[in-house]
Amino acid sequence: MLILVSLLLLGGYFHYLFKADAALGQPWTPDADARLFSQRPLPPPIPETSIATYSLPLSTRGRDIVDTAGRRFKLSSVNWYGASDELYIPGGLDVQHRSVIAQTIRNLGFNSVRMPYSDEMVMLNPHILPHLLTANPDLVGLRALEIFQACVEALTDEGIAVIINNHITSATWCCGADPCDAGWANDHLGPLCSVSQSEEDWIQHWETVMRLFLDNPRVIGADLRNEVRGVWGTMTWDRWATAAEKCGNRLLKMNDDWLVVVGGTESNNDIHGAATRPVKLDVENRLVYTAHVYAWSGWGSSEGRYSKRSYESFIQAMRRNWAYLVEDNTAPVWIGEFGAPQHPGLGDANYWNNLLRFLKFLDADFAYWAINPRKPHDNEKESYSLVEDDWVTPVLDYRMRDMTELIAGGSKRGDPPAEL
Repeated sequence: MLILVSLLLLGGYFHYLFKADAALGQPWTPDADARLFSQRPLPPPIPETSIATYSLPLSTRGRDIVDTAGRRFKLSSVNWYGASDELYIPGGLDVQHRSVIAQTIRNLGFNSVRMPYSDEMVMLNPHILPHLLTANPDLVGLRALEIFQACVEALTDEGIAVIINNHITSATWCCGADPCDAGWANDHLGPLCSVSQSEEDWIQHWETVMRLFLDNPRVIGADLRNEVRGVWGTMTWDRWATAAEKCGNRLLKMNDDWLVVVGGTESNNDIHGAATRPVKLDVENRLVYTAHVYAWSGWGSSEGRYSKRSYESFIQAMRRNWAYLVEDNTAPVWIGEFGAPQHPGLGDANYWNNLLRFLKFLDADFAYWAINPRKPHDNEKESYSLVEDDWVTPVLDYRMRDMTELIAGGSKRGDPPAEL
């Protein structure tokens, strides 16, 4: 009898969870302000946000990134992915010239781009098939690293700052449960990994990539590794911080003007370990932390994924994980990935509204995922994209409405968050 009652209770619990998750997927209706935004032209980019108007190099001062005159450079960024995936190059080069893609990014108001690469791309550095470069015929016949460099230079020529990101070891979509891509080194796993690298290999790949940009001051930094997590979330902060210091210091020996960007553990969610064990670099005022925040983040915790949390619960998690560094004026934190679909469910919309409310309150540095309208694998539609398939036409929806406000920013810093 006890077993039967237990099974009934357990079944009822799982039925409740199923219904709750189903409710989160119900379609969300945009509010009147978002609908009005979609009917108007996108406002032009703010000229003074361009990296071309700043006195370089950049450094850090408390929670801010600043130029040599002490003027804050707010990272208002977008991700342009592809070089970390199986085609080895940034997306869209078969649709638009790279300079047009750079213009699109600037026209959307962004002043910086996070450019991911894979270690396998560096190892192989393959010649790229011509049909992937039909809109960039001058790149036909070149290798992956040369094309990556050309895309970065198109961005910086447009007055856009670039942060390079080591995204994944194998050239594939990131990030799954594969232990071979759960950290910066996987040689301890032996033959399990088809693409194997040691910590020293990882650092040397970084040196190979960043050597391309030694003479480009608008390449402002290196985001050392995407979503470090270890096998099933076992990566300790101390181990990762130690490796990040080693890599960051090697890069600073090449160019001590670069910013060194260090993400959290638990897939970039958690930087609370920096409170007692901060990353320390040989060059002062070069450290930027980075965090990722998605609707599905927070899984495994007692309060569940961020898609279902109240605002109060959500910002408590943000403050514990990373926002304390900003609010205490300790170090900059760049929200290097976040995003939502063009047509969200109620859970996605709840997450988005909570996150953007908090980012606007902080006047935060950010990088939206992503500009790409298509994924490399099978040319699959990217529901998070900010442009149509032509890589030019903006998607004028609730996301661009909120990011336009976040880019303008500045006026709300210091106001207390509501409903605490």
